[in-house]
Amino acid sequence: MTPPPPPSNPAISDAGLLDQIAAGDRDSLRALYDEHAGWLLIRLQRRCDDVDIAELALQDTFLAVWKSAADWRGEGEVAAWLWGIASRRLIDQLRKKRPTPTEEPAPDETMPSAEDTALDRRLSGPIARAVATLDPDVRTVFLAANLDGLTTKEIAVLHQMPQGTVKTRMARARAQLKAELGPDPHRREDVA
Repeated sequence: MTPPPPPSNPAISDAGLLDQIAAGDRDSLRALYDEHAGWLLIRLQRRCDDVDIAELALQDTFLAVWKSAADWRGEGEVAAWLWGIASRRLIDQLRKKRPTPTEEPAPDETMPSAEDTALDRRLSGPIARAVATLDPDVRTVFLAANLDGLTTKEIAVLHQMPQGTVKTRMARARAQLKAELGPDPHRREDVA
């Protein structure tokens, strides 16, 4: 397979590419894809070890860019805007993958998902299993804060949501994790 031709103007900015994509320029979409697809796929795979799901989320991301390039307001970095789209598309794909409850499988039939396996490698066993039980919207915010080290404001910008929503989802994550894991025996509570 021959590589795609280089963009006609390599000096054009990402914002300029988005303007051209909004005008229907497919070559600009290819240039934006070539510039950002690699790192986006790596970050998506950090969230989900299922390569097929990560690749579907990446494809959905650039389809969304094609359809909504005109919606970019020109605020912040294009890369952050792309990551916000990609992470939401990954959540959509994970929701589609979620099995519909039928019968509870026998214990020997249960296999960990690719995401659980990835979490086990990045976090430790019980914590990873507890994080895997979080709702995808809550888990994405939790992982952005705890794996990527993003601030509330950065997560809000990245996912295009109010900071209050980020804080609410983090509080939900903490509450659910505390309920799942129980109290921390090493944590000292201050007594008033």
